Amino acid sequence: QVQLVESGGGLVQAGGSLRLSCAASGLTFSSYAMGWFRQAPGKEREFVAAINWRGTRTYYADSVKGRFTISRDNAKNTLYLQMNSLKPEDTAVYYCAVRFNTLASTVRTDYGSWGQGTQVTVSS
Repeated sequence: QVQLVESGGGLVQAGGSLRLSCAASGLTFSSYAMGWFRQAPGKEREFVAAINWRGTRTYYADSVKGRFTISRDNAKNTLYLQMNSLKPEDTAVYYCAVRFNTLASTVRTDYGSWGQGTQVTVSS
């Protein structure tokens, strides 16, 4: 059974940094694309970043481009999201997700399994 467990969220001041991790089990992690999404209160879950199975292709939402970096360590079955220059509008629950395909996608419904999420709060 696929399990994705996010960690690394917390409270940070605007301009600060956080690094999220997503530990995966129950799947051949290195075979699949992964993504990060976020959901703020009262809003739809939105795409943040995605990475293909080998980590050679990455995609970002315009709102985070140049500030966030997605990466993966296939030897450790772990996905990361380095978040720099955080803004109050980045406040949300962040979810990692697996797409059972080698190619990354920005589309939420392309992802088949999700973690429980980790809260990120950015104060102004």
